[in-house]
Amino acid sequence: MTTKTRDRTSKTRETRLAALIRRPIYTPTPEPPKKPDMNQGFYIIEFNSILIAYYFHRADVFVSYGGYIRLSAGNPLGWLVPDSVVAFGVDVEAILASDGYTIDEVGKPPDFVLEVASKSTGERDYTFKRLRYAAFGVIEYWRFDPTGGRFHDVALAGDILVNGVYHPIEIHEEPGGLLWGYSPTLELDLCWDESRLRLRDPITKEYLRNAQESEQRGDEEQQRANREQQRADEEQRRANRERAARIQAESELRRLRALLSDNSDE
Repeated sequence: MTTKTRDRTSKTRETRLAALIRRPIYTPTPEPPKKPDMNQGFYIIEFNSILIAYYFHRADVFVSYGGYIRLSAGNPLGWLVPDSVVAFGVDVEAILASDGYTIDEVGKPPDFVLEVASKSTGERDYTFKRLRYAAFGVIEYWRFDPTGGRFHDVALAGDILVNGVYHPIEIHEEPGGLLWGYSPTLELDLCWDESRLRLRDPITKEYLRNAQESEQRGDEEQQRANREQQRADEEQRRANRERAARIQAESELRRLRALLSDNSDE
């Protein structure tokens, strides 16, 4: 290599190095919230609204969807936007103020993440995202496919993180096609019930109700209370009638006895 060529190569390297030094550190901004299809959106909103209501009494439980998760601001793993994320023992207000879940800032990874299948993202959920959530340290990762497995590899699946690796959570099938698995993190059963994602109390086997079901249940309970009140009112009216009849009969009996007494004195 000639001296001129070496000088030109050295100058090129110096120019590149200077450009790298001047280049600002790239901090990725979170991707905008994804726009799920109407069916996917229904399942996401219903699931999260039920969990928000269920943990409403706890100020340290974060439940959200549509926001990003990332390890840190400049981590090369970037960020993901889950359909549901749950974290226990965290500062909820601080997370909401930051518009996202940055694990280094929160101090711990989320405890639970759920993805709902769609035609465009289904395969990514059980391949790429599964590995990435494990790298993020998410304790439980669940996947729900309302189609029964057309977009995901299965209708319902859950994984729990052990030593940095996801291990499948057992999924049970009941007569009639109900699929369910127990979430140790939520302490609830996740159920695939006739293409619907439901949460169930593992002890009582009762489903957690959405807003419409709660309202309907409230109406039913009110109607039942009204019927019970009507029965109580009718019982009271019958008791009043019986008491009045008894008083009248006793009065008539006293009158007859007095009449007989008067006749006997004559």
